[in-house]
Amino acid sequence: MKKHKRNHFEGSDLLENSPSHLLHRVLQIALDIYTEETGDSALTQRQYALLLAADTAEGLTQTDLVKATGIDRSTLADMVARLIAKGLLARERSVTDARANLVRLSDEGRAALNEIRPKVDAADERILSLLSPPKRDSFLKLLRRIAAVREEDVEEVPRKVKGEKKADKKKKGKKAGKKHKEPVPFPALNEGIAAEKRDA
Repeated sequence: MKKHKRNHFEGSDLLENSPSHLLHRVLQIALDIYTEETGDSALTQRQYALLLAADTAEGLTQTDLVKATGIDRSTLADMVARLIAKGLLARERSVTDARANLVRLSDEGRAALNEIRPKVDAADERILSLLSPPKRDSFLKLLRRIAAVREEDVEEVPRKVKGEKKADKKKKGKKAGKKHKEPVPFPALNEGIAAEKRDA
């Protein structure tokens, strides 16, 4: 029994010093507060982020929205399709580039955004209120720093892979038949929480 207790506390210590575990717990708390303030039937946090990003400029590509929100490309494409179906976003062909589709906020989307924004502000205030006032700015700066560094790393992956593929073409022989596997980017921090409580 004593051995079991010792292992239990050792495991607790490891979790208490694990950034990934603590960030996951904090995210769960933040999403719970968000839902309490906005309601179960409201926009999810990521839907709100997407609409807010779309409201910053008229006509953005999905690549622009990926960079603005940090949501991975495939998830964002699915979210855009769903929000278009709900009438909150609209898609149109670019005037300058016929190959590009632009996404913009619809009138219904702007109304939904304006309605929920005070509630999201209240949720953010509640989250920050868990810290003493002097620590809030530092907390936000640290979160921005982690997000910025991670985004820079992910942007470097396609460039490296492209260079590696060119080098592979010149080395046909020893590695013939072996397929190059692209590095898989680390998932965004808000992924994995019950699919953001379903973005639908």
